[in-house]
Amino acid sequence: MKSEGIVRNIDGVGRIVLPIDLRVRYGLNNENAAVEIYTEGDKIILKRYVPACIFCNNADHIVDYNGNNICKECIKKMTEL
Repeated sequence: MKSEGIVRNIDGVGRIVLPIDLRVRYGLNNENAAVEIYTEGDKIILKRYVPACIFCNNADHIVDYNGNNICKECIKKMTEL
């Protein structure tokens, strides 16, 4: 992956603006897009948030059940209990 080398200032309340081309490229171009923020050594990393199953951490076929993300595979396993 090529390094972009884009510089943005942080405003008085800690916000930065991501350039539109990056928002479009990484699927963050709608108003409700969410990002995960984490650190790795001396780096701050932004990653597009993808909800995952609370049981198996799978991000495919997620269903919201009472505010919890559960994948259809885990739902199937629970119905078999």
